[in-house]
Amino acid sequence: MNTYSIGEIMEMAIQTEKLGYQFYTGMSEKFKKDAGLVKLFTTLASKEKMHEKTFTNLKDIVAKHGTEPVQWEEVTPYMRAFVESEFFLGRGKSLPAMDYLKTVQDAVKFALGFEKETLLYFMELRTIVKEKEVVDEVINEEKSHIMWLDRFRTELMGKER
Repeated sequence: MNTYSIGEIMEMAIQTEKLGYQFYTGMSEKFKKDAGLVKLFTTLASKEKMHEKTFTNLKDIVAKHGTEPVQWEEVTPYMRAFVESEFFLGRGKSLPAMDYLKTVQDAVKFALGFEKETLLYFMELRTIVKEKEVVDEVINEEKSHIMWLDRFRTELMGKER
């Protein structure tokens, strides 16, 4: 069984934020005729950029420790399952899926799924790093993304009735 180092797990967090930025930037461009959507996706894209910087800094801090977290042998199979999941490596990962998002509803539904998967990953990441408060900030941001998207989805559904 392959194991991943904490550095590799942190790099996956950074890559996730990059994917999020690319996804939201792409959605902003795709739905550029709707000012509300452009604002929503542009805001989310800028948050993803901030998270990328946060995780890059955290990766540097973790690298300075030079050791794997306590009980890493127990955690690594779970994190490996995340890293190798359909979400990160499968055919349905975020960027290829963008081509199949034809409607606003599709985009918001996919974005909600993306944010939920990211949140789960970061919640597990929090359990293995000492710098919990840094990850907590990102977790709270991810939760706010889910709430924004859900509120937007609810408003959108109300308009369609």
